Amino acid sequence: MADIRWYVVHTYSGYENKVKTNIEQTVINRQLEERIREVRVPVEDVIEVKNGVRKKISRKIYPGYVLVNMEMDDDTWYVVRNTRGVTGFVGPGSKPVPLTEEEVDKYLGTKETLEAVNTEFKEGDLITVVSGAWENTEGVIKKIDTKKQTVTINVDMFGRETPVEINFSDVKVVK
Repeated sequence: MADIRWYVVHTYSGYENKVKTNIEQTVINRQLEERIREVRVPVEDVIEVKNGVRKKISRKIYPGYVLVNMEMDDDTWYVVRNTRGVTGFVGPGSKPVPLTEEEVDKYLGTKETLEAVNTEFKEGDLITVVSGAWENTEGVIKKIDTKKQTVTINVDMFGRETPVEINFSDVKVVK
């Protein structure tokens, strides 16, 4: 039985999907399906909030890298290494180093992955509340809670600065 392991391939940034497609096509053309089993570009689903609109997008977790599940020999090394867009394998010199089981679990997300949230604002930004009880209120972001998807601003209540949490979808950055 052949030793099939995961290897990391370095690519030109932005060429990850093209490299994946090219390797898969070469594997089919050269009938190497038994020796190069799978090619992956790890991605994560991210919720991006812009102008109060939430949108789910896929983002590359490791830009510039592709993972290949393969048997390492001269033929497979040559096929992958000479694919357009590939700059080399990760490892010392020209010797590829396979990933450990722990690294495979970590990099390929075999464990449940939490959704990340990418926002257009940061602490210290001036925002306007566009809906809800605090509509038309302006404030400076003091804290961002991505898990609860809220920002905290201070508002003037009864002559005192009071922290208030507001949903991402209810705020807009003042330009």
